[in-house]
Amino acid sequence: MTRTALASLDAVLRAGGPHLPGLMGRVEERLRELAVGHGPLLAEHAEMTVAAGGKRLRPLLVFLGAGEPSGDGLSVGAVRAAVAVELIHSATLVHDDVLDDAELRRGRPSVVATAGRGIATATGDLLFSRAFAELTRNGRAEEVRVLSAASSALAEGELLQRADAWSADVDPDRYLQRCELKTAALFAAACELGALEGAPDRVSAAGELALFGRRVGLAFQLLDDVLDVSGSPEHTGKRRGADLLDGTVTLPLILARQKDSALAQLDLRTIRSEQAAAELCDRIEATGAVAQARERALGIVSAAKAELPDLEPEQRSALELVADAVVERYA
Repeated sequence: MTRTALASLDAVLRAGGPHLPGLMGRVEERLRELAVGHGPLLAEHAEMTVAAGGKRLRPLLVFLGAGEPSGDGLSVGAVRAAVAVELIHSATLVHDDVLDDAELRRGRPSVVATAGRGIATATGDLLFSRAFAELTRNGRAEEVRVLSAASSALAEGELLQRADAWSADVDPDRYLQRCELKTAALFAAACELGALEGAPDRVSAAGELALFGRRVGLAFQLLDDVLDVSGSPEHTGKRRGADLLDGTVTLPLILARQKDSALAQLDLRTIRSEQAAAELCDRIEATGAVAQARERALGIVSAAKAELPDLEPEQRSALELVADAVVERYA
């Protein structure tokens, strides 16, 4: 995690209220418990996956969606929801690495690189199953419906991405639809689950909070794709142009193709080396497409912040800081 990311996380924790660090600590503790409880082989790789961490933006959104707890009973349900969301996220990362045959995840060797496709697939399956087992302990069918819908969207988005691989015909609308499904849906679910675990006024604002999460998640994915083209391996934890080498068609490439006829005719299958990918990234940046994609993401973040529902000042401030943290990943 970069210094910028750590500073952003600290700012959110301070703004969200004194209860928030303790809740996040309970999430970490529960994730470790669940990771190690299924035999030494799977436990090793599940624990490695959840320990890789990241910013834990999705659990944060659960707690910020719920607001300040009025008693421990309220926070117990929110912790379960936060754990479930993070487990789903971790599972998708493991499965994505299997599909991509990725060597690194957040700068560390991936499960598939360490243990092979079979163990990695089983590890992802375990994390998925534990997520729903954890959430059902809340005894709320609506929460299971929300997480199930998000999980289905993740799978649909991944299928769309696979269908679009290497294609020269993907337009911005198709790309955004894919991002809505593959990334934004889980951000939206995190906010909605938090609201469902909150006070009555939060439950009534669940739809508005879900929309905020969807927009933040969409901007998150856009900027992630920007970083694939313009970020350094030290910052992103993966090779520059890794998505292009995998045939993943992202917004910077789509926009660059609209500006450069040579890029419009380029077959991504001809990009087979890290050097060729880096050179393609330079060509994409030269068209101004990276800056254009970034501006689109910034506009989405601004809309997310502007249309937040009426909340306590500290909670609104914390949600705005989460949205800002998505942007600061690019810095």
